[in-house]
Amino acid sequence: MSLGFARKMWALDSPTITVDASTLMYGLSGMVKIPMPAFLIEHPKGLILFDTGISPEAIEDPASVYGKDLADAIGLEGTADQRIDRQIEALGYKVSDVTHVISSHMHFDHSGGHHLFPQAIFYVGQGELAFAHHPDPIGAFAFLPDQLARLKGFDWREVPGVDLDLFGDGSVVILFMPGHTPGEQSLKVRLASRTFILTGDAVHLREALEKEYHFPIDSDTKSALQTLRRIKRIRETEDATVWITHDVDDWAEYKHAPGYYE
Repeated sequence: MSLGFARKMWALDSPTITVDASTLMYGLSGMVKIPMPAFLIEHPKGLILFDTGISPEAIEDPASVYGKDLADAIGLEGTADQRIDRQIEALGYKVSDVTHVISSHMHFDHSGGHHLFPQAIFYVGQGELAFAHHPDPIGAFAFLPDQLARLKGFDWREVPGVDLDLFGDGSVVILFMPGHTPGEQSLKVRLASRTFILTGDAVHLREALEKEYHFPIDSDTKSALQTLRRIKRIRETEDATVWITHDVDDWAEYKHAPGYYE
């Protein structure tokens, strides 16, 4: 196999939500404001999104999209410029230029902009769509039927419980990381300068990764723990940078659009 590289990667800014820290990891307390970025990747064979963040319509009117109870609970803060479509356009692309959308999972804060890309091929982990429509009660609040209904008829490709080298050159590899949800996926992006592991919600905080503490309401805690250990092994064996989607320190340390990695 001839190895290749993705050309560029941008972290797209996002509104924030404020949550009880104890919901992110055992032993924490207080409230924490967390980022919810998506990632845009330019490859010679396509323009890829990893997650699509929060619903663009919810940025200006959260209650109209999520209902008052959920909107009040998450404390969404953001501006219209943080809509994912406007950020893509600010980088010189059209929304219709996106060819592939890789979904870490179908929670509302990771799939809220999916409906903006009907032309794209969507990659979802094994069992994720079925679980999204029939979730366990403890996490059902994170799946929104109205949001899912807008995606009916899209070109879905269910990745069958294995890793998938998207273009066959090792540059963009979907990693099967179940536990948070049955079909949770991370993404390995190999650029000329460095390799990133974009975790999705396979892990939520740096401290949780190091301590190997799974998320308190993961759908399968045994699988979630195995996933944490696998992320650490990949980090070590491939000298990869782990970017934890919701971690405040990761968001502060790494570049955001219009800055990029190449």
